[in-house]
Amino acid sequence: MQRKRSSSKSIIIKIGGSMLGSHDTTLNDLVTLQKRGILPVVVHGGGNKITEWLNKMGVATRFVRGMRVTDAPTLEVVVAVLAGLINKELVAAITAKGGKAMGLSGTDGGLIHAKIKNPELGYVGEVTKVNPEPIKAVLNAGYIPIIAPNGFRVSRRDSDPVLLLNLNGDVVASEIAGALQAERLIFLTDVAGVQDSKGKSLPKLSAAEAKAMIASGAISGGMIPKVEACLSALAKVPSAQIIDGRKARALLSAINGEPIGTKIEKV
Repeated sequence: MQRKRSSSKSIIIKIGGSMLGSHDTTLNDLVTLQKRGILPVVVHGGGNKITEWLNKMGVATRFVRGMRVTDAPTLEVVVAVLAGLINKELVAAITAKGGKAMGLSGTDGGLIHAKIKNPELGYVGEVTKVNPEPIKAVLNAGYIPIIAPNGFRVSRRDSDPVLLLNLNGDVVASEIAGALQAERLIFLTDVAGVQDSKGKSLPKLSAAEAKAMIASGAISGGMIPKVEACLSALAKVPSAQIIDGRKARALLSAINGEPIGTKIEKV
């Protein structure tokens, strides 16, 4: 079967940090898709692993409104863990399963440009531009791109030599989906999907319904950035979906159109 080229509509997959270490079925699904001629683009997180390594190194972790405050020592650990350890573990695991994958970070090839989001958060970035050419090159070579969410700092004070920024993986996945005008965006998490106030999973939400749930507090905590990333992507992507990646064949089920998780659409 002929592979889809980068000109075909892409599928962007975000693997949450909570899934790392329990992602065997997801990686199998990615290899299966590749053998079908589909090359998804994968963005991964790694917050739990970053915290683990910061603790090992005696570097204090502090959060402001759910965002990790990233000073220079923290940034070094973030980049080393995300673009190094986690990224290469995922590439190695996919290769071991018979797939073909290539690791990238947001700085490789000027893939993701960013600026300081809020000085209070330190070296945490806001995406200003996505250059999709490195991703297309990897896809055209027949590999699954595995992308670590950091970025190249495009503007800085002359006295500050730091060129890298820590980025939110959900936002990076959304921005890449938009830049590639992807067919769909899928978030793999450790929950069943978006739930209502009674804890019932919702199979489908319109953009307006999702915004209302955030405003009312029905969507809270770590689900907020995922839903907001879905909403942002909908400007250029027809469909975004949040699914439980712990379930066997969850990714394949979503791509095959089976009812799983929560699908968010414009209307």
